Amino acid sequence: MESMALWQAGSLCGIVCWILVSSYCNVTGALRSLLQPWVAHQVVVGTPLILQIQRFQHRVLDALFSGLSCVVSVPFYTAFLPLLFWSGHGKLARQMTLLMAFCDYMGNCVKDVVSAPRPSCPPVRRVTATKDEEENAMEYGLPSSHTLNTVCLSGYLLLYVLSYIQSRDALTAYAGFAVVCFLVGLIGLGRIYLGMHSLIDILGGLIMGLVILVFWLTVHDYVDNFIVSGQNVTYFWTTLSFLLLFAYPTPELPTPSFEYHTAFSGVTLGIVAGVQQTYSQFHHEAVPRIFTPQLPLVAFLGRMLVGIPTILLVKVCSKTLAKWTLPMVSNTLSIPIRSTSYIPALSGSVALKKSDEIKQSGYLQKLFFYGRQQSFDVDTGIRFLQYAGLAWSVVDLVPSLFSRLGL
Repeated sequence: MESMALWQAGSLCGIVCWILVSSYCNVTGALRSLLQPWVAHQVVVGTPLILQIQRFQHRVLDALFSGLSCVVSVPFYTAFLPLLFWSGHGKLARQMTLLMAFCDYMGNCVKDVVSAPRPSCPPVRRVTATKDEEENAMEYGLPSSHTLNTVCLSGYLLLYVLSYIQSRDALTAYAGFAVVCFLVGLIGLGRIYLGMHSLIDILGGLIMGLVILVFWLTVHDYVDNFIVSGQNVTYFWTTLSFLLLFAYPTPELPTPSFEYHTAFSGVTLGIVAGVQQTYSQFHHEAVPRIFTPQLPLVAFLGRMLVGIPTILLVKVCSKTLAKWTLPMVSNTLSIPIRSTSYIPALSGSVALKKSDEIKQSGYLQKLFFYGRQQSFDVDTGIRFLQYAGLAWSVVDLVPSLFSRLGL
């Protein structure tokens, strides 16, 4: 137990030191000045390739690649992961959630450090069929998050399936590997065809995804053991989530990337806290799994009918509660706050005219020198608590309802 407390304290202190050193030395600015010109040049050089691919423009290809982009997007995985928890594959669901959070954080950090542009439109034709794609287009380009996520999550899923079915057939493994490679290639081609990324973005996402996947396969058992049976798990993860908000780099211009990280960081905290509290009840390895006599398809559909409305209701309630409590706590502590979207009454607070510029800037100053920052964006805390409440309900509240209803 002493050694566990030591490594927890050491890792948190390491992050704090990194925040201080990187802020004092302006590490983000130095890396950006080094990498951004080269990446921007590669984006320009890669434009003829994009235009050549887009010569095959057709509405069928538009629909195909737009649909594939939705299937491997963060909102899709966010909707899919609760079903994975309720299907009885708890370890896979935990690992997929944590891996996606890690991919999201690392990928968005690199995006905002480099702050490299997407392909210029025009001459490139950019297809944004959904609101999610429109928001993605507001982010920086390198690396391609869709490519990165697809490499990591499909690769990890393949290894889990091969382990679960205990297949020693080389042909099955090669076939699965071929499917994953085909999917990654199709996603990469689709992102170029849609005008969302250049070749350098795709290659960056591919390389970064492979590195993260190898790293995760090295540590995933240790992480899972810590979550289900470690000491001070919830306190440690809460502090870690808080510090990672401040460790996030400041982009050249505001983008939605930090908002995505905040939401998924809240999801991760909710999952970790809920699983740690209820592992022996709902998430151990002996729980019923879908397509078995203990959990037939009809019972799983019943779980969906009960679970989905419940987590949506919890999301709304968490957001409402956070909108009420955070401003009250801030006022009690005399902390100046503003809201860019969630609380209209605070939209006229301090520094309204500069809200767009400072929405993602100066996180270290927010922590230590908030007087210089003038005000906090309370939307960050609201978003974090909203998604933490949603995720907690997925692994704690909803399984309790299943138990009471005999599902």
